[in-house]
Order: sequence, then structure tokens, then C-alpha cells
Amino acid sequence: METTTTRTVKLQFILTGFTQELGFRVFAFERLGQDRVRTRCIVKADLGLVRRYGIRLQELPLMCRGLLERGDDSEPTPSMVFGEEQMRACANERAAAKEGAAHKRKPPRRPVVENPGAAWRGPSQY
Repeated sequence: METTTTRTVKLQFILTGFTQELGFRVFAFERLGQDRVRTRCIVKADLGLVRRYGIRLQELPLMCRGLLERGDDSEPTPSMVFGEEQMRACANERAAAKEGAAHKRKPPRRPVVENPGAAWRGPSQY
């Protein structure tokens, strides 16, 4: 008996560069579809909002790619704006992850000493 499995091929987005335009960082991507055809996509990020939500510039390309990956697979979107709602959501996710990591940290272990307090008491004369 033969079984057929259908596999969905995930789209790929390749960063090809960025430019600066009047307070926006504009990222250019190539969307590599299932048919291996490349389509140019642009994502604009408002730098004023980036500063407001404490997003580092180094994080922006991955966040913009994530925005493209969450988009509709059937229709390539040639241009998108990484808006305030998405930035707020990313900032909230980052804050929750940071808080979760802080709770997971264990307090440092102190070494066990044979005679606690000996360092401040000095040598015994008995």
C-alpha cells in the first residue's frame, strides 16, 4: 500500500540590503517561492518607533523577516510597513522572555567552608 505525504515548503526571505529614507530604515528582501522564483519585497521600519520601543537596530532585519514570514503565502507583498502594533508586540515578547530568563537564573552558590567566620575572627589562641 502506497502512502503519499504532502510537504509544505516554507518560503525563504533573503536580506539583500537596506537604505535610509527620511526617518525610515528600508530593508530589501528577496522572496524565494516554492517555484524557486525570486520576488523583491520591501519592509519599512520607522526609526522613531524603534527608539520608543527600545528595539536595537541590529534586531530589525530579523524582525522584518519575521513579519514577512507571518504574511500571506499565496500573494507576495511587494511592500510592507513594520508598524507600531508589531513593534509593541515584539517589545512585549522580548520583555517577557527577559523576565522569564531572570526567573530561571539560580542564585550563585557559596562555597562551603570548614570553619565559617574564621576569616574575620583571626587565629585561635587556645
